[in-house]
Amino acid sequence: MVEVALRNVSKVYAGGVAAVSDISFAIPDGHLCVLVGPSGCGKSTLLRMVAGLETITRGEVALGGEVVNAREPAERDIAMVFQNYALYPHMSVYDNMAYGLRNRRMPAPEIDRRVREAARTLELAALLDRKPRALSGGQRQRVAMGRAIVRQPKAFLFDEPLSNLDAKLRVSMRVEIRRLQRAFATTSIYVTHDQLEAMTLADLLVVMNAGRVEQIGAPLEVYEKPATTFVAAFIGAPPMNLLRVSAAEAAALAPGCAVPPDCAMIGVRPDDLKLAGPQAGPTVGLALDFAVSAVERVGPESFVYGTPATGHGEVIVRLPGTSAPAVGERVRAVAAPDRLHLFSAEGRRLPA
Repeated sequence: MVEVALRNVSKVYAGGVAAVSDISFAIPDGHLCVLVGPSGCGKSTLLRMVAGLETITRGEVALGGEVVNAREPAERDIAMVFQNYALYPHMSVYDNMAYGLRNRRMPAPEIDRRVREAARTLELAALLDRKPRALSGGQRQRVAMGRAIVRQPKAFLFDEPLSNLDAKLRVSMRVEIRRLQRAFATTSIYVTHDQLEAMTLADLLVVMNAGRVEQIGAPLEVYEKPATTFVAAFIGAPPMNLLRVSAAEAAALAPGCAVPPDCAMIGVRPDDLKLAGPQAGPTVGLALDFAVSAVERVGPESFVYGTPATGHGEVIVRLPGTSAPAVGERVRAVAAPDRLHLFSAEGRRLPA
């Protein structure tokens, strides 16, 4: 268990293509850090540099205070869990989990103890004699995790480990990974493009875009105070409503709010908007009039869509329950001043 620190880390490929640019942050001992962002943002490249599978163009990676740039992957004492399970099909579950320890010439009694202990933790004890082809996708992923756990490494690295699983199994495995990480208290880095996965797993959330870090913080901090419009739109489902406005329009749309002169966009979460009659509305705060263009009912909640007459973009309102206005009905969506997010033309957060 160690602190993992990245200091001004960059990766530039041949031809000057920058995959990762000047990234610095530290993951405290025992914490789970999630790297989240769209495909191609550099998150897997960053993970592979920590593992030693990619060379670092500039900067340093330190494990427990020791710079490991020159160390081979096997010398870093890090265990990885991949998207594809990478199990040996001809070996039993037991042998797959024990393989790495045997290569390290660990005594057989210690190997047996570690494998059986991990198998009990992962509910694999009854499956140790089976081959991978006789396992479900979730069981195979648990075997891959068990192979990492028995190593008792300094850190775990997860590279989109749940991407091959169906939606229901992803939820249960997500809970399992979080439970195990807390139980072992091992510093971990987890890569995903799924913002829900990121929000539910992370102690520390790192949002990446185009090879750079957009924001670092606790999940709720990032959700409640996004530093940029990219983070605002990426974190949250449905995404934050972003209305492009002039400062004068912002002042008119949100009377009573202190709108900075460089404000170019107002953001509001779908769950912070409430529906009222078309003539109703607060004396202060945001008020948007529109005709309902679509309604999505998804069990315990409904999503109402519409484009305000101001023409600043489509708005989504999240309503609890199944009751919702009809398509074509005119409504007013309102939000309190303290639920608004203001951004500059460059997409940076402004003080509200």
